[in-house]
Amino acid sequence: MSSLFLSRLSDEDRQQLIQSLHLAQKCNCFICEQPIDLVVQKNVIDIDHVVPLKVGGKDDPVNLALTHASCNRSKQASNLEVARILSRFLQLKENLAAKNSSPNLGHLLVQAGGGNHSLGFSLIDNTLSYSFSELGDNTVRTLPIYVDELSGFRYFFAKLPIQYLAHDAHINPRSIGSNISKLVDEFFNKRPQLHVPLGWISSKDNRSAIHVFDGQHKAAAQIMLGAKSLPVRVFIDPDPDTLITTNTNAGTTLKQVAFDKSVQRHLGNTLYQERLQRYRIATGRKDDDLNFSERDLINHFKGQAREIKRYILDSVRTGVTSDPDNKLISFIDMSGRGTDHPLSYSTVEKTFYSFFIYQEVLETPIDYQMEEGENPREVERSQIVALMNLIAESLYIDKFDDSVGTDKIENKLRKGETFSHGHLRAYRLSKEEIIYNWLQYMGQIARQYFIMQGNPDPKDKLFQCRFPEPVWENMRRFLKSLGELPVWVNTELSESVFGGKQNNNFWKTIFETGKTPQGMQVLVKPINLIDMIK
Repeated sequence: MSSLFLSRLSDEDRQQLIQSLHLAQKCNCFICEQPIDLVVQKNVIDIDHVVPLKVGGKDDPVNLALTHASCNRSKQASNLEVARILSRFLQLKENLAAKNSSPNLGHLLVQAGGGNHSLGFSLIDNTLSYSFSELGDNTVRTLPIYVDELSGFRYFFAKLPIQYLAHDAHINPRSIGSNISKLVDEFFNKRPQLHVPLGWISSKDNRSAIHVFDGQHKAAAQIMLGAKSLPVRVFIDPDPDTLITTNTNAGTTLKQVAFDKSVQRHLGNTLYQERLQRYRIATGRKDDDLNFSERDLINHFKGQAREIKRYILDSVRTGVTSDPDNKLISFIDMSGRGTDHPLSYSTVEKTFYSFFIYQEVLETPIDYQMEEGENPREVERSQIVALMNLIAESLYIDKFDDSVGTDKIENKLRKGETFSHGHLRAYRLSKEEIIYNWLQYMGQIARQYFIMQGNPDPKDKLFQCRFPEPVWENMRRFLKSLGELPVWVNTELSESVFGGKQNNNFWKTIFETGKTPQGMQVLVKPINLIDMIK
């Protein structure tokens, strides 16, 4: 809705209004809170209503703000106050992305001045007494303690200052997703919170932070809007394994929340560590004892064979994903398929992890040959990371441009846009149906080397066998030859073979015959591994 007030201003009056708003806003953009230079940026400045006219905002100077034009065009909410809050979150997200991290409730608590105190309390019979003395409030409050009829856990309800709240990344490793913008808008419009965050405390030493493990998105939205305290249902000394399992089931089998696969794997790894500790306790072992096998775990936890096996594999996946030396992670979208990075976590699971992680449980002790550096799972993990690094260096680093991304690349090519060969090559080679095929050749190269040396075929345990340098060199040469194929930078193919998502067999046929299943010539000749590693 256009502004009658602004339309009636003379040029001189408009400039006076800009000067006035600029001064009132301490020379900063209302949305991004970065400086506005009235001289340098005079042609890219907007005046907009803080509260939109269509929802009752006044067409008056008290409801106007000065913004960068780009900030105003790209704002995530029509209300400028909400847009400013979301801009702060976006800045936090960008800062953490530079450290290969994503924002969670803990980051927002710190940003808001919270998460820095533990609660002192006493438990007597069925009551809990506490105070907020660290904040200068010495009033002693007393609350009733309830018992959950199904789990048997004790709990209480309390409205707690954010200084006493902490994010439990162990039980809930989820980052704050893009839907936070909708929640912020919902609460800004004074619609009530319908789900109370869940937390827990340890009664040891009668002092504990309130560890929030559920409802973090709604808690985060309220904190972003300036809430200084939140109502929380707090469990007392709950069994952590039960909470982790509950949270995992909510995001997997029950599908109550949309857990990304990477989050599911993180939780599976957490449950694996819990099962290791429970096994040690049950068998009278020390806390660091790993002289038992994956098979022993399955035999011990009868009736949970499928779950334990999944936890074991999740632990391997998480070990690869979280390795600080993994260079490929910077090119993987960990929360679905976005448009910034060439690979999705789902694609990584269907290729790297499906092809190269041994999918069965091991009979050897978990710490077998650990000191010698030849532990099967550790060798497997480190070599998958090494392969990812080789691919990152060959195809992505200094070649794929995140600022260009992957959005509608083929469509833009058809309209005449151009991209660097390095970026286009990386984008096309990352298509799931394409990487699904060429990545298997990498395994074939390693397997063939062992066979040619007179060794048995390692088969599914390939990456648990230490690769000698000639294997890595052959893989490096293959990647170089693969990347040099003209098909990846042929813009004329954007209409045909790259015009839409194909299935895995489509590209399998191209690699094996040089032609599509319909007979269209794509490669000069079929892929020949011997030629490609010369």
